[in-house]
Amino acid sequence: MAELNAPSESPAPEPGFIPTGATLRAKIGWIDIRADEKAVTQLYWRTIEPKVLAPSALAEEAKRQVEAYLEGRLVKFDLPLSYEGSDYARSIWEALLRIPYGETRRYGHLSALLGGESGGSDARAVGTACGQNPIAIIIPCHRVVGATALGGYSGDLGLTAKRFLLDLEKGQGRLF
Repeated sequence: MAELNAPSESPAPEPGFIPTGATLRAKIGWIDIRADEKAVTQLYWRTIEPKVLAPSALAEEAKRQVEAYLEGRLVKFDLPLSYEGSDYARSIWEALLRIPYGETRRYGHLSALLGGESGGSDARAVGTACGQNPIAIIIPCHRVVGATALGGYSGDLGLTAKRFLLDLEKGQGRLF
């Protein structure tokens, strides 16, 4: 399972700091992975090839694991993660990390698990937090769906990426 680190409290990067990362070409678009010295900090879908960043061992390891996931050879990531967000958003992201591969949860279900009602506004707050997820795929926000529809998905590829990931995890046919 992905390891969660507390948000970084380090000072602003020094002048000349170059973020590290890796890019990966998937069947439906590009994946942009960013990391600092200790953890993966971002992963986003892109429609065009992202700018090449300075490589790092951690970003390359994240790339290898995402490739294995996309090829159906990995169901659980083993990477240190670090991100900043509100306490509520972080609680949602931590709940997402506990959703097993190949399963989905409803926005309202996650809201109820975290003490909210399963009704509209709380489910929308869960959706908002999912949309702010800075480390897509690894923090599996694609596994959260609406009560009567697929729901949303952030990033350049939107619902195309969500359907792709849900289908990948199902193996055959649609998961939702």
